[in-house]
Amino acid sequence: MKLTRYTDYALRVLMHLAVQPRQLTSISTIARSYGISQNHLVKVVQDLRVAGFVEAARGRTGGIRLARPPEEIRLGEVVRHTEEGFDLVNCASCLIAPACALTGALHQALGAFMAVLDGYTIADLTNTRSEALRRLLAIPGAQAA
Repeated sequence: MKLTRYTDYALRVLMHLAVQPRQLTSISTIARSYGISQNHLVKVVQDLRVAGFVEAARGRTGGIRLARPPEEIRLGEVVRHTEEGFDLVNCASCLIAPACALTGALHQALGAFMAVLDGYTIADLTNTRSEALRRLLAIPGAQAA
């Protein structure tokens, strides 16, 4: 299974925010850190805000931050929200669909994939590596190695 760039960006935003969970950060700062388009991130962040993963503060000193502790944001929850659908194959017009076991096998595989993602939180991805992530993302307060 291949996840979309949209999901990739959503996870990157959440990881960036998780290494400084209470601090407000701008979308432009996150875009610069990853070297990706700010325009792409605006839509992703807006969606994450509506879904309750991110909160925003307006104004000159505003920005975004996690709306919940990183320990409460499961990867499977984010992926389910950001991915359009999980149909791995289209069996509707297939001649052998009534006698085929492929669909069941693929659904079982997808279930296993999502179960693994459900076992991880954003905190799991960042807690033990937060200092290295801060340094790589050029977040102030990171200590040189």
